[in-house]
Amino acid sequence: GFVKSPMSETKLTGDAFELYCDVVGSPTPEIQWWYAEVNRAESFRQLWDGARKRRVTVNTAYGSNGVSVLRITRLTLEDSGTYECRASNDPKRNDLRQNPSITWIRAQATISVLQKPRIVTSEEVIIRESPALPVTLQCNLTSSSHTLTYSYWTKNGVELTATRKNASNMEYRINKPRAEDSGEYHCVYHFVSAPKANATIEVKAAPDITGHKRSENKNEGQDAIMYCKSVGYPHPEWIWRKKENGVLTEIVNTSGRFFIINKENYTELSIMNLQITEDPGEYECNATNSIGSASVFTILRVRSHLAPLWPFLGILAEIIILVVIIVVYEKRKRPDEVPDGKSISTNSNVGFGSLGWFLNTQRRLYGCWDSQTSQKEKEGKFLWGTRD
Repeated sequence: GFVKSPMSETKLTGDAFELYCDVVGSPTPEIQWWYAEVNRAESFRQLWDGARKRRVTVNTAYGSNGVSVLRITRLTLEDSGTYECRASNDPKRNDLRQNPSITWIRAQATISVLQKPRIVTSEEVIIRESPALPVTLQCNLTSSSHTLTYSYWTKNGVELTATRKNASNMEYRINKPRAEDSGEYHCVYHFVSAPKANATIEVKAAPDITGHKRSENKNEGQDAIMYCKSVGYPHPEWIWRKKENGVLTEIVNTSGRFFIINKENYTELSIMNLQITEDPGEYECNATNSIGSASVFTILRVRSHLAPLWPFLGILAEIIILVVIIVVYEKRKRPDEVPDGKSISTNSNVGFGSLGWFLNTQRRLYGCWDSQTSQKEKEGKFLWGTRD
């Protein structure tokens, strides 16, 4: 039986339509498309892929059920009629002696094609100067067999605010045209009991890259992602290059670590498992369309695995140097360097003057001096690392 059957539609000349047919059965049924002209419902003819000067496309797939799509483009008034989806899994379904109404199940849809209204538009616009002169887009509905209800403007498929009105003559003004104003503009007309009609005006501009990463800092072995996005129309072709020895070289994924994703006005470069010897440098993303091009650079920095240890290693190196200086000083110190009036003590500070200096420093910092100790004695003990 039918899971999804074709639906009737009304279209305008020059448009296209698609009919869907989804059938389930065991074994999976075969699907065919047939056509009958208006007022000749009994004179069906089978439709094949490539018929009507290759305007007909039939795509069919079989699995647990059968699915088929009929598409006809560049419609003319003669394409109006009844379109029929037929399905059958009867072994004798193609036997001419059998009655098709018994061996095949059918689902029909009626397609009505109306003359498209005539819409006169202004020429396409190219934004070159900055700032450019104001631009006015114009559409005029000159003929239609149906009553107009309302009209409005769209840009890239989105309705522009405050443009809806009931008028056959339409204008849209861009006071300060810039690259972000470029795109496909449509004037759209809605009618009573008829499909809507529209006309297209293209506003073109060279790409202008509006967002990107100026720099990216990563550790060796990590992944880096750089991106660029732009405005401008037509949508640009994106190219990523790397500057090597002052020369820009297009990035090729020979190592399997580079991946580029392009989506209209957006591009993204991903580098997996960063290598500190190969990947750091300047990367250029370039956007080019039929009007012009633009490019920007991103600086990629890759740090070693040991980068987090550098502060600790620096402190450790300073301690080692200080210890070496102290040891050398102790070994070269002569007895006559001992201050007058002070005998060489036999206590634990002997031979460890620097250690005594350290201990006395702590005593001084923490106030561990005798109340009778004079300032001069404190200074001597602090400098020479001695005690009474």
